[in-house]
Amino acid sequence: MQTNKSFTDSNFTSMLNSYNYNLHPGDIVAGTIFHQEKENLIVDIGAKTAGYLPHEEIISIYHAKPSIIYYLQNETREFFILAYNKHSQQLILSIKRLEYIRAWKRIKQIETEDIILNIKVIKINKGGLIVNLEGLQGFVPKSHVAIDINKESVENKYIKCKLLLANEKTNQLILSHKKAIISISSSKFKIGKIVTGKIIKTKAYGVFIQIYGILALLHISEVTSKNIKDINSIFSIGDKIKVKILHIDMKQGRLSVSQRNID
Repeated sequence: MQTNKSFTDSNFTSMLNSYNYNLHPGDIVAGTIFHQEKENLIVDIGAKTAGYLPHEEIISIYHAKPSIIYYLQNETREFFILAYNKHSQQLILSIKRLEYIRAWKRIKQIETEDIILNIKVIKINKGGLIVNLEGLQGFVPKSHVAIDINKESVENKYIKCKLLLANEKTNQLILSHKKAIISISSSKFKIGKIVTGKIIKTKAYGVFIQIYGILALLHISEVTSKNIKDINSIFSIGDKIKVKILHIDMKQGRLSVSQRNID
């Protein structure tokens, strides 16, 4: 962050007066970074003793670059009080924890409003995609990705997602690309609408069809009113067929379809 050079001592005194300085761990306080030591920064928070900002409580926000930490000097901002060190009689401060708390507040708002997000993919693994949401790590399971996953096509790229699960207690963020695609393409996915899809997998109980990048299940009972002994005698992988949308599962990003009574 840039230092506000026009910020005067009187401005700072006024800011400090607006805070309650009966300080405790868990409080958020205003302060000015005024000195850099080897592994920490010293912060004037208007108390009898200065606050102590350890290097590891900056690291996730400023990526541990010494040059950037240097430019934090003389910056006025807010800090989270982590603890009180009785031995040194110093308040231990954190930028990282404050940003974490505020990130979760924003995420809860996103969850409430069911917003479509433009999320950066950090890397891929066997289970799906690791993404960044408000500076926190999230995960998009492979079953919730509507595109082919490979390093070249998605890593460091942005994809549309919606939240599936946001659990602050377990620090768990699960997102769905498919849910966002269904929402964006709501005009294409309507119950009762007849669409064309491509068969990508066959099972004894039915076939899986890809429709506009979304996986749909055509259950064997929804093919015809007649008894079918072998689904593979009717369908093959790669076939394009017309189906009617029966159900849209927004949470799982899936469709259920039927071939019965579509003519």
